[in-house]
Amino acid sequence: MIAFFSATGNSRWAAARLAADTRERLVNITEALTGDCVYTLEPNERLGFVFPVHGWRVPTIVRTFLRKMVIRQTTTTDNPAEQPYCFALITAGDDVGRTIEDYLNPILAANESLQQLGISHVDSAWSLVMPESYVGLPFMDVDTKEKEREKISRSDQRLRVIGEEVFDRKKDVFRLDYGHWPWINSHILGAIFEHQLITDKPFRVDADRCVRCGICAQVCPTHDIIGGHGLQPEWKHDGSCLTCFNCFHHCPHHAIEYGHRTRHKGQYFFK
Repeated sequence: MIAFFSATGNSRWAAARLAADTRERLVNITEALTGDCVYTLEPNERLGFVFPVHGWRVPTIVRTFLRKMVIRQTTTTDNPAEQPYCFALITAGDDVGRTIEDYLNPILAANESLQQLGISHVDSAWSLVMPESYVGLPFMDVDTKEKEREKISRSDQRLRVIGEEVFDRKKDVFRLDYGHWPWINSHILGAIFEHQLITDKPFRVDADRCVRCGICAQVCPTHDIIGGHGLQPEWKHDGSCLTCFNCFHHCPHHAIEYGHRTRHKGQYFFK
């Protein structure tokens, strides 16, 4: 079982590739949260998590899923060698900080159903550098088309190896793009992102460009946008926004802006 979250599509692509290589089923976290999030692992079934890094941390929607998730197993064993294999694959436009060690693993360790299966952390973890989609700061923009292609090509090659290692249940493999200041990025800058920049308040619509197609409301993973065909979108301001910029990137007329920071910035989603 591979549970994944994706907004602009990078992690969805990676999860689908990994599922094909390992013959595991896919669980879409966005859809799963509408249900009870209870799953039963078959014998030899792996347990994996694929998601993008938000502010060098685990996205809030993934944290919610992990805390709600209940994992059972058709057969139980006290033999560590026969316990479920648990792994993570995370994506980012650059580096990932200490997302795995300081944020994902503690949430897994606190999940009671995983405790009963002997899981307190991931056995292995990898990261992929994918095309940039965060445009919320003045100095950040999407990559050039050439750089997009280069990143996807490198990640495609890396995924081939990761798929083999996950299939073989390789443990203690941690190939992560930590960056130069992983602790500072995750703990200090990550706190600023989470408390100051993850908000829908700066989003607005250029009424002259908006054609009221409803695409932005359709692609929002947290259903934070009121709108649809014939309606100009409005954000709910209910605290659910991930600032994933999926609405911004999918707008066919570039009518959505984040304050005045994104008027001349590019758009990206995995095609």
